Amino acid sequence: MDNPVKILIVEDEMIIGANISLQLSDLGYEVTGIVPRGEEALIHMEQNKPDIVLLDIQLKGELDGIETAKLMQLTNHIPIIYLTANTDENHFNRAKETNPYAFISKPFKKLDLQHAIELTVGRIKNENNVNQIQEDDCSSPYILSDSIFVKRNDKMVKILIKDIYYFEADRNYCKIYSKTRECLLVMTLKDIGEKLPKEQFLRIHRSYIVNLSHVDEVAGSHVVVLKKAIPLSKALRGKLLDRLQTF
Repeated sequence: MDNPVKILIVEDEMIIGANISLQLSDLGYEVTGIVPRGEEALIHMEQNKPDIVLLDIQLKGELDGIETAKLMQLTNHIPIIYLTANTDENHFNRAKETNPYAFISKPFKKLDLQHAIELTVGRIKNENNVNQIQEDDCSSPYILSDSIFVKRNDKMVKILIKDIYYFEADRNYCKIYSKTRECLLVMTLKDIGEKLPKEQFLRIHRSYIVNLSHVDEVAGSHVVVLKKAIPLSKALRGKLLDRLQTF
C-alpha cells in the first residue's frame, strides 16, 4: 500500500474514538471517520472505501459490532479489527465467525493498536500478492498417487503429496501450502478434497483440509500444523481423532 492506509473507527464512546483517531494519525494512518452506530458505518464504508475497520463489538444502536461486520462482508472483503471490553466466550465465538484480523481488548496501549494495525496491513499485502496471480499461472492440478502437478508460468510444477501441509479455502479457489511452495489453485476446497488420497487427508473445517502426517497437536478448537493453529470444527474433532489413531 503506497498511499496511507485508510481506517474507519466505529466507536460509540466519542472520547475513546477521538483518542484512537489521534493515535492512528500519529502513526501515519488516515482516519476516514469516527461513527458511533453500525448503521452509519455501513453507509460510511460505501462512500469512503476504508482499507480497515476498527469496530467496537458493543454498540448502542440496533446493530452490534458483530452484526455490522456481517453486513459489511455481504458486499465487501473488508478487514475487521474488533475493539472490545467484553471477552466472554459467547461474544468471541460470534465474532470469530466473521474472520476478524485481530482483537484489541480495552483498555489498550498505543503499542497494542500499532501492532494490530501493522499485522493487518501485512496480511492485506500478502493477500493482494496472491490475488495478483493470473489464472493462467495456476490451474486445476493433476493429482497422482504420490504427487500433484500444478501449472505455474507455462510449466508443470511437481509437489509431493508427503510435502503438503494443508489446503485453505479462498472463495472459489484454494491455497496449497507445502514444504517447497505455496500456490493458488483454480479449484474449490470441496473439489480438491474429492481428488486427494482419503487415507492421508481430512477436511477438519469448512475452510481447511490437512495432511494427517503433519498434524503436531490437537486442541479443543484447533490443530497445530508446522506451528500454525488451524481451526477445527467441533463436529469433526471425533473423526480426526479416530483417523489419527489408525493413521
